[in-house]
Amino acid sequence: MEPAGSATTTGNLKRNITGKMLFLFILGDVLGAGIYALVGQIAGEVGGVTWVPMLVALGLALLTAASYAELVTKYPRAGGSAVFAERAYKRPAISFLVGFCMLSAGVVSAAGLSLAFAGDYLGTFIDIPPVLGAVIFLALIGALNARGIKESVRANLVMTMIETTGLVIVVIAVGVLLSNGGGDVGRAARFDQLDSPVVAIFGAALLAFYSFVGFETSANVIEEVKDPSRVYPRALFGALVTAGVLYMLVGTAASIAVPADELADSSGPLLTVIQATGVAIPDWLFSAIALVAVANGALLTMIMSSRLTYGMANQGLLPPVFSRVLPERGTPWVAIVATTALAMVLTVTGSIATLAETVVLLLLIVFLSTNIAVLVLRRERVQHRHFTAWTVLPVLGALSCIVLFTQLSAEVWLRGGIIIAVGAAIFALDTLARRRTPSQ
Repeated sequence: MEPAGSATTTGNLKRNITGKMLFLFILGDVLGAGIYALVGQIAGEVGGVTWVPMLVALGLALLTAASYAELVTKYPRAGGSAVFAERAYKRPAISFLVGFCMLSAGVVSAAGLSLAFAGDYLGTFIDIPPVLGAVIFLALIGALNARGIKESVRANLVMTMIETTGLVIVVIAVGVLLSNGGGDVGRAARFDQLDSPVVAIFGAALLAFYSFVGFETSANVIEEVKDPSRVYPRALFGALVTAGVLYMLVGTAASIAVPADELADSSGPLLTVIQATGVAIPDWLFSAIALVAVANGALLTMIMSSRLTYGMANQGLLPPVFSRVLPERGTPWVAIVATTALAMVLTVTGSIATLAETVVLLLLIVFLSTNIAVLVLRRERVQHRHFTAWTVLPVLGALSCIVLFTQLSAEVWLRGGIIIAVGAAIFALDTLARRRTPSQ
């Protein structure tokens, strides 16, 4: 097997992503738009101690991240979780369904993010029907994705800096409020008359966990990373911890500035926080930052989806046409066109909330498979160095997925079941077609 990072290209994909670029790629995908909306909902669950469920969620995310760090550096191939499932379970049906869940989660997420982009945030600047705005937005994202991974990641660097700056502004503004004698530091340590703080913390941790989802997309650009065995674990853990610290700072600042019930009632909690501080920051500024955050998440999600489609085609799990690459750009153009078109169609099938809840279930299935795959693949040896997680970490990671499954509603399970059934039907039809081809 080829040593990780020994070549400048793998197949037709170019290794253009450095360690710093990968760190910001993951950080930008994790930060996304979630923190701009979820702080209020988390406060509604636990009161002012928003940092506690965020810390718990960070721990849960790091468990599964350890499994990704081991498998991605052990098998540095585009396809991510589908590649791991194929090696671990030796059953094409399982590998296909894991990859299909990951692919579906990415496309569904991009559709939801495009609707968020074209909704109230964009409405601050221009009046356009949400679905039309979402379709135009996805077309622009697809064009940037097709232009090249370097251009896409560079755009991500700029957008990540902007959305991170927005969160830092919140913390600084609350610091100004405190220096002027305002705010209530004690709120950050109060649960607000909860019957069972432990139950409330885990319920809020499920919400907070949504904000950390996104790190798994990095597995699908590993063929375009320079020296992945050395670079990937540092970038992955560094990005998650950075996001976690920033989340806890922002959550604590929000609780200090605004009572929990007011945060819970706000659809734009961070804007409510800025307004409460009295600092002269125009409202339109946060709408602009939120747009950048949503656009960044959509770009990175579509990069993942197209690379996963490319990887599954190379594995023989999807038709080979999806592995076609632009000769000069080195990007999987057929996969990009297909995933972008599907995301456009999904924008008319449901609300943002409906799409987001479905994404969570699909990703938990993928995470459970990946955590188990780490243990199954321990018997395999490779010729290059790679990260190795402590055995207890994937075990706890699998258990954490099962715990989070119990927090999802029956309605969400129904939607997820329909998607999985569609995937199973696609696999069955493709298998039947392949069997008939030699005899023709």
